[in-house]
Amino acid sequence: MIAKVGRVMIRIILIMILIGGAVQLYLLRGSKEQSIQTNNPQVRYQSTPTLLIPGWGGNTWTYQKLISTAQERNVAQKRMTIWVAPNGHVRIKGDINRKNAIIQLLYDWNYTPGYQDQTKQLTRVMRILHNQYHVRNLNVVAHSYGGTEWLHAYISSPDIQKNMRFSKVILLGTPVDETFGERTKFTNWLFKKSRDRNFKLMERQIRHTSLVRIGKIYNWMGAKGGRTDGEVPHIQSEMLRSLLHNQRINYAEHVYSHTNHVQLHQKKQILNDILKTLWYK
Repeated sequence: MIAKVGRVMIRIILIMILIGGAVQLYLLRGSKEQSIQTNNPQVRYQSTPTLLIPGWGGNTWTYQKLISTAQERNVAQKRMTIWVAPNGHVRIKGDINRKNAIIQLLYDWNYTPGYQDQTKQLTRVMRILHNQYHVRNLNVVAHSYGGTEWLHAYISSPDIQKNMRFSKVILLGTPVDETFGERTKFTNWLFKKSRDRNFKLMERQIRHTSLVRIGKIYNWMGAKGGRTDGEVPHIQSEMLRSLLHNQRINYAEHVYSHTNHVQLHQKKQILNDILKTLWYK
């Protein structure tokens, strides 16, 4: 009897693993590509591609609406999908030999407790884009931990700072210092009270970092009752000011009212603003 129960449990576990694997594969399928007509007089059609970086647990769905909207309006087109595994193995489908190309980054597994593993994977992806695809100019849209990963990858990589220019970087609900809660208001000296080891690491590294090859950073936050989007308090994003205060860089913050963490990459108004910021004249 016990052996029979054991066999049943093993079968149930195997079925659950198979179902979980199938769901994960579906979530990582990548968004559909659709060629566009480059005839919209309001749009700048350029060779600079745009990299879309998901946050914790993010997948194809994260930027599905952004990609489909851009393609339907003949503004930008998804041309490349990059899958990166926990061991750093990178798989690439497509090319970026079209105007306003979109690159969709998908992590095979981004359910880790922190973002350090994904930071390493993202660093590898950006180096491959430069070394193998000759990308020297790149736009970035990054949600949540995706933005945190980009900041760490950039600030800790002298070769990326030297070889790549980031014209426009849009951060959506990105935590930079996770020490503080939503009741804390930003002050110029708040960084001295930080207990976030990762923030302190960036603070040390940025003293020897040149940001002259970053065109502009847009730090966008949502507000869902108070100074938070429901997941990331504003102060955790606003602490980016502390990192940049001694740097010559074009930087802007904006808060979207009545917007939660997920809506930062789903809400029509924000999608329109992303399109305008990246591609409209």
